[in-house]
Amino acid sequence: MTPEHDIALLRRTIRIAEQARADGNHPFGALLADASGAVLLEAGNQFAARRGPGHAETELAREAVLMFDPEALARTTLYTSVEPCAMCAGTTYWAGIGALVYGVSEKRLSQLTGDDEENLTMDMPCRMVFDAGRRRVEVRGPFPELEAEIVASHEGFWK
Repeated sequence: MTPEHDIALLRRTIRIAEQARADGNHPFGALLADASGAVLLEAGNQFAARRGPGHAETELAREAVLMFDPEALARTTLYTSVEPCAMCAGTTYWAGIGALVYGVSEKRLSQLTGDDEENLTMDMPCRMVFDAGRRRVEVRGPFPELEAEIVASHEGFWK
């Protein structure tokens, strides 16, 4: 996938995050694309219904394993506006998704959320979670050229 295609799909995750926010959830969005870049699934954060575990990436990975066989999942890429937390990286790994692309880092997210009880970020890069596994997950990110757009989707949301 080209960097331009990655950026286009990451912008789509920002729109998904904005919709999640409009629906009363946290502003996070994710999508799953096949090897050609075609979008297979989309998911927004589900905090209102599922609280802490309702992260967009986890919701998407759970749905993906019900729809696709392991060989197909190994050829997919999960796109997400913000670097996945340890839970979401682990779920991506266990789902068998082959690659992950994210917009801004977890460290940058922690600057946005601060001490908000609804999103106490963990200082654990997703690469660290994937490196602990026995199966390779390709990671691309962050994309500094998208930071302002992603930050804007979080403005005024966190306490």
